[in-house]
Amino acid sequence: MATAPAGSGFQNKNRVAILAELDKEKKKLLMQNQSSSNSPGASIALSRSSLNKDFRDHAEQQHIAAQQKAALQHAHAHSSGYFITQDSSFGNLILPVLPRLDPD
Repeated sequence: MATAPAGSGFQNKNRVAILAELDKEKKKLLMQNQSSSNSPGASIALSRSSLNKDFRDHAEQQHIAAQQKAALQHAHAHSSGYFITQDSSFGNLILPVLPRLDPD
């Protein structure tokens, strides 16, 4: 198995900070909903599902970005080819780029 990249400690601290910020924002929104709504149970349930979905989307985007960066670094270190990061319909994190050759 491959070892963790050198910057993984920084990434973990960054994730913890982001999670703490999201949790703080979630609590703030829940408090606002409780004070401004006559039926707090319904609005809290909607807020939680919306916040959970936003959190999952954000976490997934960060995870994909981290995987994409790691794949690009690995490809550049172990290949003489050229690669770019781009979303792919087939789930590829990076795509090879073929250089143009001058016609003979």
